[in-house]
Amino acid sequence: MDDKITIIEGPPPVFELAQDGWALGVHEGPSQSALVFTRLRAFNSAALVERCYNAWRNKGTMRLEYRSMDGLQQQTPIIAARAVEVEEGPMLLLWLRIPAQDAELEIGFDDDSEEN
Repeated sequence: MDDKITIIEGPPPVFELAQDGWALGVHEGPSQSALVFTRLRAFNSAALVERCYNAWRNKGTMRLEYRSMDGLQQQTPIIAARAVEVEEGPMLLLWLRIPAQDAELEIGFDDDSEEN
């Protein structure tokens, strides 16, 4: 039970492609995966980060367990974690590794000119 953080209520997490140079360096490896970032509100965010540190210190893997948009249970490895205080309360910042095929990149194009 100490090897995962489970989201037990609320919507699925929103993943953003990570752009942090240090995180990309930690993530380097032979696997075909993408590095993503998410923010979670958590009452005990500092304790959750401590659990991550303890697992990594013992050469273990921490995972985020959540329900995807289709309701299926998912787990993904946590690469880095940080607890922060924001105006709304404690927040947990997580950097995660997901399979490359699961990383969706949305590219939008807005054309302000009118076509006639």
